[in-house]
Amino acid sequence: MTTTLLSPQVPVIQLQEHLEYPEAGILNKLLYKDNTCQYSLFCLAANTEISEHTATRNATIQAIDGTGILTLNGETIPLEPGVFVFMAANAPHALEAKSNLAFILTLSSVS
Repeated sequence: MTTTLLSPQVPVIQLQEHLEYPEAGILNKLLYKDNTCQYSLFCLAANTEISEHTATRNATIQAIDGTGILTLNGETIPLEPGVFVFMAANAPHALEAKSNLAFILTLSSVS
């Protein structure tokens, strides 16, 4: 069973308290999941790369800490706190953390 950080009984958390960077690689914490959306907190160690892939659902990335580069449909997008990116279903994308990088990934249903 996966533990979620949010629930109808606990609808608010302070994200900064949940940032936890691994020495290498990726740490993924499930914030909340229901039948239509999934919200996850990703914390990537500096110099971590996620190779190009696609997802069958629409997605958004909201950078909250650190820096990185998102390559989406061949376009390079700098990630830094405050950047919000929409990714359509099946769009090829890859990611590289330049420094420790944290972001919220939302996966939603395809309409």
